[in-house]
Amino acid sequence: MNSLKASLKICALAALCGSGLGLVSLSTGCAGTPTKESTGEFVDDSTVTTRVKAALIHDEIVKSSDVSVETFKGVVQLSGFVDNSAQKYRAGEVAAGVKGVRDVKNNITVK
Repeated sequence: MNSLKASLKICALAALCGSGLGLVSLSTGCAGTPTKESTGEFVDDSTVTTRVKAALIHDEIVKSSDVSVETFKGVVQLSGFVDNSAQKYRAGEVAAGVKGVRDVKNNITVK
């Protein structure tokens, strides 16, 4: 009878430990790291990228489809080519004005 109780305790303990590990892995499964976005951050960054691209296309000064936009954790990186330094500066201003942008890295090259 004692061995049966001991076996049940071991099984119960194993089940609790196993379910606890499952909860830990579930709670960290979608978390971001310094080099990888969480699922929510990826969705937010995709939205920011889309908004910045739209704002650049509609801007009267930039008017360039040669500008690439990438976003990581709210930091927007602009790259590509424009005709003059005024367009480069304006692209940075436009991107910085978009909701959700935390910082802008303007790596645009003037042709």
